[in-house]
Amino acid sequence: MKIQLNGIRDERFERPLHHITQLFFEESDLHFGVVENAELTVSILITEEADKVVVTGVGVLANSSKKFESMFENSFKEAETEKKRFTLVKGAVFYVFLTILQDVTGMIQQWGILTGIRPTKLLHKKLQEGKTKEQAHAELREDYKILDSKINLMQAIVDRQLAVVPDLYHLEKELSIYIGIPFCPTKCAYCTFPAYAIGGKQGKVDSFLGGLHYEIREMGKWLKENNINITTIYYGGGTPTSITAEEMDLLYEEMYESFPNVDKVREITVEAGRPDTITPEKLEVLKKWNIDRISINPQSYIQETLKAIGRHHTVEETIDKFHLARSMGMNNINMDLIIGLPGEGVSEFQFTLDETEKLMPESLTVHTLSFKRASEMTKNKEKYKVADRREITEMMGLATQWTNEHGYSPYYLYRQKNILGNLENVGYSLPGQESIYNIMIMEEKQTILGLGCGASSKFVHPVTGKITRFANPKDPKSYNDGYEKYTKDKIAILNELFDLEKTK
Repeated sequence: MKIQLNGIRDERFERPLHHITQLFFEESDLHFGVVENAELTVSILITEEADKVVVTGVGVLANSSKKFESMFENSFKEAETEKKRFTLVKGAVFYVFLTILQDVTGMIQQWGILTGIRPTKLLHKKLQEGKTKEQAHAELREDYKILDSKINLMQAIVDRQLAVVPDLYHLEKELSIYIGIPFCPTKCAYCTFPAYAIGGKQGKVDSFLGGLHYEIREMGKWLKENNINITTIYYGGGTPTSITAEEMDLLYEEMYESFPNVDKVREITVEAGRPDTITPEKLEVLKKWNIDRISINPQSYIQETLKAIGRHHTVEETIDKFHLARSMGMNNINMDLIIGLPGEGVSEFQFTLDETEKLMPESLTVHTLSFKRASEMTKNKEKYKVADRREITEMMGLATQWTNEHGYSPYYLYRQKNILGNLENVGYSLPGQESIYNIMIMEEKQTILGLGCGASSKFVHPVTGKITRFANPKDPKSYNDGYEKYTKDKIAILNELFDLEKTK
């Protein structure tokens, strides 16, 4: 669809408006100003007054006299800064543009104009400000055009999170730690994580682990000196179980020796997502260091799908390794499923749910496939045929129904750009088996310190909540060349953050 958009001259609007257009048209062509052969022309008028902004819009299809009109008004009453005023103007423009596209296409966006990846963070903020649930819901409905079904999902998740972590709003004096291991047996077609095939690269692994041990020691020293406790620790990647059992053992020993009060950390998770990395020896190491929360990720129980996306393990191997882990005392296992993988439709996803029922992991994360810009799948879209919007929505409905019928409740969600059907990724769990780390990373109520290759730190200001990001290099060589500097840089940021807290 070729669209001419009149009345928008501020570049800050352009990228978000492109994203909204893509929600409706997979092949969209949005132009700001006059363009030849436009199939749809939308004209927006922004009127700012002292106390409010009024945005009106009209859409006209080529060769048609029918008009699609919309209007939205935002009050400036609580806009203390110019930035806040602009945010309100922007929201009004997005609302009008989205409404016109919905009327033109007949397609309703369940998440409205919301393009951020953390919807529940928005609801938490409104409730923290003292608003009632009814007030918060009304604002989400009226200001963002979010449907009630999604608002109810958000509220169910917020309620669950506050039950699991009652002090969620008061954890700024602690932090959580993410440790990135950048190696996998092979790289999946949809993946953009820092992940390198481990075969034949033992030299790189050794050098990387040397740097990681250094980071853990130095950060542990700082935490002890400043009496900062750790809420959760999460080993991700890559696949952290790609390294050997001996390397895992030494790494966890370093963690216990370096970090403060590890016995009081609420949760330690190790992603063992690729079944082809799991061995009895590695499970023994996990047991030795009291790590019982792991992920074993089937993604799908269709063998042809696994082959198409580059996961070089069998369906049987996933099932066998799950039973092996269970028999060796792993009593909190997460499994990931992906809706919309190439070649899969409703019947294939139903089969995957039926197979999941035979295992009943403690938690289940249902992802909707996202075409991430740097992934193999995005670069070669013509190779990977995926389900249409209607099927994707039906599959998400199946997941919602299945989890409800089997005693799972949603406890976190996040969204991504270019996600199929403009839907979401939802984490479900049985009672008491929620991942506290997943709650912490999504709701951004405390600092998450990233150690290792490709690990991103999110420093949350303990007073203002402002977030500063700091990313370690994604490739092992760059990480190995500079881990001492990156460690010092992060400690400098931590000193500033926690000194501010002491002088509050």
